[in-house]
Amino acid sequence: MLKTLDLRATDDPRDIVHRSVQALVEGQVVGLPTDTVYGLAADALSATAVEELCKIKGRRDDVPLAISVGSREAAEDFFCQATPLVRRLSHRCWPGPLTLVVSCESPSSAVTQLPQKVQKRITGDFGCVGFRVVDHRVLTHIHRFLSGPLVLTSANLSGHPSPTTAQAVTEQLGDSLPLLLDDGPTRYGGASTVARVKGNRLEILREGAIERAAMNQFVKPVIAVVCTGNTCRSPMAETLLRERLREKLGSEDAVRVLSAGVAAGVGSGASPQAVEVMGLRNLDLTGHSSRPLDDAVMNVADLILTMTRGHRAAILAAWPNMHDRVHTLRRDGGDITDPVGMPVEVYESCSEQIDQELAAWLDALDDDFFPVTTSNEE
Repeated sequence: MLKTLDLRATDDPRDIVHRSVQALVEGQVVGLPTDTVYGLAADALSATAVEELCKIKGRRDDVPLAISVGSREAAEDFFCQATPLVRRLSHRCWPGPLTLVVSCESPSSAVTQLPQKVQKRITGDFGCVGFRVVDHRVLTHIHRFLSGPLVLTSANLSGHPSPTTAQAVTEQLGDSLPLLLDDGPTRYGGASTVARVKGNRLEILREGAIERAAMNQFVKPVIAVVCTGNTCRSPMAETLLRERLREKLGSEDAVRVLSAGVAAGVGSGASPQAVEVMGLRNLDLTGHSSRPLDDAVMNVADLILTMTRGHRAAILAAWPNMHDRVHTLRRDGGDITDPVGMPVEVYESCSEQIDQELAAWLDALDDDFFPVTTSNEE
């Protein structure tokens, strides 16, 4: 007989979480809320539980199931070598309403630690597995007590609408489900977006809570160029890089380019000499407004190019986990000398050096850095 536990009726959900974890460890299937729809969850380490989930749902053998993990870091144990595009999407969309389908064919992938029957249930074309990092308190707490992932699918009969309330789950599944957690209507009221990544190509398999236009923004690489005050070198570098990317990719919109300063104030314009030098190249720097380097930049940037070794060291002291993304603009590790207070000729020489180094960086970036987006129209 179905047992429903109401999360809204308690200020402390720990008892409900513990009862849910116990049920999952014992091989039961649990109905629970996510940020998108209500789902059916089973312990991915139990082939029997996963088969019971498929029986309750009426799921065909040839339709892969997704798995839920507690964090993007946990997902990386399955990806192993995440491509730039996978890393970009996982950082920008998780926790959240994205099912990210990624190849997990590496022999060191954590997928290989799951029972063979479960591996077959979750693996689709090209050795891909769908992952969710759900933004909901109950699943976040449940994952803290489990040693493995959950197999997770919508709590509906195949071919029927995905439920966004516990009542809708009860109407479809009735007493075939032993335990159901009720937290009222789900936040997004609809399915997750499903996107598959192969190399640098993103294929939107199903448009859901994240619309296609938003996905197109999430996949864009972000390059940040950094100096001290964000009024001389980095503004010139930002403008030159945009022009280089337009020439390389045929669009100014394919990559987002930012500039900032490690000791910058807010809202200062570019130096007159920098504006003049860029004007000689028919590039406009008059609208520049300085900004300090902060978490808002560091959290989205895929590549941070600094004018000096000192800038790089200062950044890594504040964000030590970013070492693989922060590099000096000069590929030999040297410095781009600050032209502040110098004549226009010095700025012009500085801009020439910056432009040459940017060209070398763009030549060095492989195709995986620049994504291609397609959609499944079936």
